[in-house]
Amino acid sequence: METSLLTRARAGDGEAFGLLVEPYRQELHAHCYRILGSAQDAEDVLQETLLSAWRGLTAFEERSGLRTWLYRIATNRALDARRSAGRRPQMQRPEVGVNPELPAPTHTSEVAWLEPIPDNALETLADHRPGPAARYEANEAISLAFVNALQLLPARQRAVLVLRDVLGYSAAESADILETSTESVTSALKRARATLARHRPERAPAPPPDSPAERALVDRLTRAYATADVDQVIALLAEDVRLSMPPVPFEYRGRDAAAGMLAAVFARVGGRRLVATRANHQPAFGVYQRERHSGVLHAAGLMVLTLSGDRIAEMTIFDNNVLARFGLPRTLPA
Repeated sequence: METSLLTRARAGDGEAFGLLVEPYRQELHAHCYRILGSAQDAEDVLQETLLSAWRGLTAFEERSGLRTWLYRIATNRALDARRSAGRRPQMQRPEVGVNPELPAPTHTSEVAWLEPIPDNALETLADHRPGPAARYEANEAISLAFVNALQLLPARQRAVLVLRDVLGYSAAESADILETSTESVTSALKRARATLARHRPERAPAPPPDSPAERALVDRLTRAYATADVDQVIALLAEDVRLSMPPVPFEYRGRDAAAGMLAAVFARVGGRRLVATRANHQPAFGVYQRERHSGVLHAAGLMVLTLSGDRIAEMTIFDNNVLARFGLPRTLPA
């Protein structure tokens, strides 16, 4: 089937090319997302990858298989994008002051460009088994905390770690994709693993998606937000919880700091309605607050939870710019 489509695509059949690359579209998008940390940038690079593949299909020698060839193009396009001066990680880090109505943050985030990715963009990832060298399961390898930690690595090390430890390519295959030596890949991987270990705290496993434990926690949080019950929210937080608000580069680390921030928000706006969705294979919510006079609910961002056992280890609150990707409206009726 693939051979027939390849023959037709090489002859200029665009429909055949679409059918040829469609099975790899979601995993290539996820790959670019891991390297770039931005779902929109990843989509842009994916389109560049497919255009480059279409234009270069006659040069495809079939030495390594179509999937690996596409990964070679996508990886190098993503690295080019990461180096580009016009990309958000380098050029659009916001300069904002502390909101006087909120407590002072405890830390400054190094990854202000991070974005979530909806679960419906990850549906086929489970269909693509990683190679035997992979060290991370599919859910962990797309989790918000993992993608955030990846952004702390130099771009080349990030690509090596994803190719080796997420996708399971061998050192030789990774070197071929990156057009470098096996020794260079091995050295970069060693440094990347060491850096990642320093930035990823040990945590208890999260409950399985849609399990009774996850649903119970989500229900408790939803009720607590609706009634502005700060104590109930705090009771769900881990001691070392981290609350961040990309693209605002401020963080609140530790239960006391997060509690102070949440108490200030509830005191100012009252209860909020949470509309459940999923991001990065994690519980997520559109957050809405009620306008006093009309009763209309206005969006106040998207919140993604990272769970550790039966506690919330991270609350990452994104602005309204990501809502459309999740099919969430800017307003809800009264």
